[in-house]
Amino acid sequence: MKIKDFIEQVGSYFNLSPDKDDEQTIIAQITEGVSFKGANLWVLIFAIFIASLGLNVNSTAVIIGAMLISPLMGPIVGMGLAVGINDFELLKRAVKNFGVATLISVLTATAYFLTSPLSEAQSELLARTSPTLYDVLIAFCGGAAGIIALCTRGKGNVIPGVAIATALMPPLCTAGYGLATGHLLYFLGAFYLFFINTVFIALATYCGVRLMDFRKREYQLTENAIRGRRILVSIVIVTILPAAYMTVNIVQQDIFENNVRKFIKTELTQRGTQIISNNIDKDSMKLRVVAVGREISSATQAEAQRRMQEYGLKAYTLRIIQGTQSDSVLALSSQLTSLTTSRETEKQQLLQLSTENTQLYQELYEYKRYETLATEILPELTSLFPQISKMSLQRMVEVNRDSTDQHSYVTAIIESDGIKALTKEDTKKLHDWLMTRIKADSLIVINRE
Repeated sequence: MKIKDFIEQVGSYFNLSPDKDDEQTIIAQITEGVSFKGANLWVLIFAIFIASLGLNVNSTAVIIGAMLISPLMGPIVGMGLAVGINDFELLKRAVKNFGVATLISVLTATAYFLTSPLSEAQSELLARTSPTLYDVLIAFCGGAAGIIALCTRGKGNVIPGVAIATALMPPLCTAGYGLATGHLLYFLGAFYLFFINTVFIALATYCGVRLMDFRKREYQLTENAIRGRRILVSIVIVTILPAAYMTVNIVQQDIFENNVRKFIKTELTQRGTQIISNNIDKDSMKLRVVAVGREISSATQAEAQRRMQEYGLKAYTLRIIQGTQSDSVLALSSQLTSLTTSRETEKQQLLQLSTENTQLYQELYEYKRYETLATEILPELTSLFPQISKMSLQRMVEVNRDSTDQHSYVTAIIESDGIKALTKEDTKKLHDWLMTRIKADSLIVINRE
């Protein structure tokens, strides 16, 4: 009896019924969020742009902001609710709107990355290309927290937290980046992460609806309900398998690297010897270790080779590079570093020479420009002012002894044929015409009669 009372008392802490809101109100609220028209659609587009900008400039704060304003959770929760209460019409609407929202999101992100001048994949973007089982757990737990918050009174800050944790926007933007840049693996990895989030948020919603005992709407044919649940189970299994495979590979790799570190620390570390580096060559199945200082004896190496199987390294052969060999390796590394530094220095010198060459070319161009201009405009000038027989143009620099300021201007020296001199009015017209023709900021006309 005491055990039964204890179980009932503990169960009362986890009972959701007292906090459950009105069922019809909840269904109406979720159903309303399924639609993607008007304001909802524009908010989605702007949220995609914000998330794409955040991924592009590697800004976590901007990405979080995009996730907070994104309305993508609506149709996903709607799908889970529809399956949970056997509402086939709601399910069709939710799937249709979800497909439209996904397509628009990917196209918007693709358009952004096609026009963005920044094309390098940042860490925030790369983090969305390799989903694992941990992403499955995050999506399911986030979706569970979301449906409980939607269905109970006093929701608090749960919904914004769910939007951030489940991260629906960044994978879609990353998928758009993959399409825009031609990285198919980025697209597939990111879209798979988005699909994981979608399926397990919907699954968590379904479980939450059934846990809170929502009233079902029976199908006309009972077989449809059974078929729908089987399809849901199949989708969940198919979705989780690739993530499980990738997770196993990641865990195995982590265990392997940890075993290598443990092996080196336990079997090869000794006083007076420093392990510089280690490298695993999986093609030749060798573990290469570079050591300096007191040499590791042949007996120690043989014993370490024998004990490799205890660390899961039985298939690998140990090779220790030390003594003169390690000196050669270090010398080669130093030479490579020096060569890299030297090339960087040469690159900077070439850049400086290129800049100086450009400046000299510009100065030479300015000098030769007026010589060419004088030849070009002399026929035009003589047709306007027949009395002019000669003209020269050159750029002058004026320096004042009482000031460090310099003033540059163009000097036009003209010479008449001696028959008819230029009047002051003609000289003024000539000055204005030359200013316009040669596009000079300042010009002085010298009439050498």
